[in-house]
Amino acid sequence: MIEKSLLEALIQFRKERDWEQFHNPKDIAISLSIEAAELLEWFQWRNQDEVREMLASDKREQLEDEIADVAVYLSYLCHDLNIDLNQVVKNKIAKNAAKYPKDRVKGCADKYNEYE
Repeated sequence: MIEKSLLEALIQFRKERDWEQFHNPKDIAISLSIEAAELLEWFQWRNQDEVREMLASDKREQLEDEIADVAVYLSYLCHDLNIDLNQVVKNKIAKNAAKYPKDRVKGCADKYNEYE
């Protein structure tokens, strides 16, 4: 999902700071979860109108930073575990297509075990 040259820049950034020693899969996954929670916090207690207003304000950059943090940690995790993010997303789409056949779930938000 992230461009190869950008991933290489991320890996170089980490290497120049000698941060690989701290970046084991468990701690990266924890950091990913923390950053995802910070992303969620941006939306907490806000209705759709408030979110639209914030997106049109200087607060948008805060949201973009949180999204970037999530992408960075996910990129590190995939790199370090030798996971091709594009391929696993393709695999998941195929699994979800089988779980959620469009003729049975279109327009329905039920979980796969609830629509049967």
